[in-house]
Amino acid sequence: MFTPTTYPKISVITPNFNQGAFIERTIASVLGQNYPNLEYIIIDGGSTDTSVEIIRKFEDELFYWESEKDEGMYHAINKGFAKSTGTIMCWINSDDVFWEGALQYVARLFTERKEIQWLQGFPSVIDENDNIILQRDPVASKYYFYLRTHEKEFSFVQQESTFWTRNLWNEAGGTLNVNYKLAADFDLWMRFFDHEELYCTRQQLAAFRKREGQKSGDMNLYLTEAHDSVQHALKRLNTKERLKLRFARITGSSFLNKPIKWI
Repeated sequence: MFTPTTYPKISVITPNFNQGAFIERTIASVLGQNYPNLEYIIIDGGSTDTSVEIIRKFEDELFYWESEKDEGMYHAINKGFAKSTGTIMCWINSDDVFWEGALQYVARLFTERKEIQWLQGFPSVIDENDNIILQRDPVASKYYFYLRTHEKEFSFVQQESTFWTRNLWNEAGGTLNVNYKLAADFDLWMRFFDHEELYCTRQQLAAFRKREGQKSGDMNLYLTEAHDSVQHALKRLNTKERLKLRFARITGSSFLNKPIKWI
């Protein structure tokens, strides 16, 4: 049973580079959770704006932070996770935010429901002024991606709202593939699907911020990298799974569309 004396350690990583306009809101949303067993790590890539000044304001509440040139966002996240020790893991980019009570909610679910190895909150998108501009049902089936439905509907597993266990992280290779510029999160989910089903909740856990000039706005590159990841994932499937997918493609059948595992 989950009690205040048995809070699992949650490791949260924030990569940052020149996001001084938003990073303080991100940090406040993490530390404002008041979660008693939080391991918060910020990896800054040598920002030249106000980012470092802002991070220093909170350094007494951080487990670790650094500011030095790195090889990009996913390299920074890998550096952060390599320093982490929590049993529950996630990352939140330096322009996104957690919703109030998210970490308490996640801790309770992972403690009480041992079958949950990764979890996605209810997807939310906010604008530059923190106003909600979009919410939608989550995407949670690996077949949605194997059948490339995401290329038509442009829906994905929402990264900042997804949490997982260290056991699953290690099973899936314990690293992000830095060969991807935008879709290393997508590739991680495809590797997670090799081992466990994704559970979803209608609880809002975090929000993705849509803003002008963000790298993730390059949908063509994201889809190209996602396609590459799916091709690699297909090679890992056993013969039975391959035959099921082939039948679904030939017949146009939706029998593989399993219902979302709501909790």
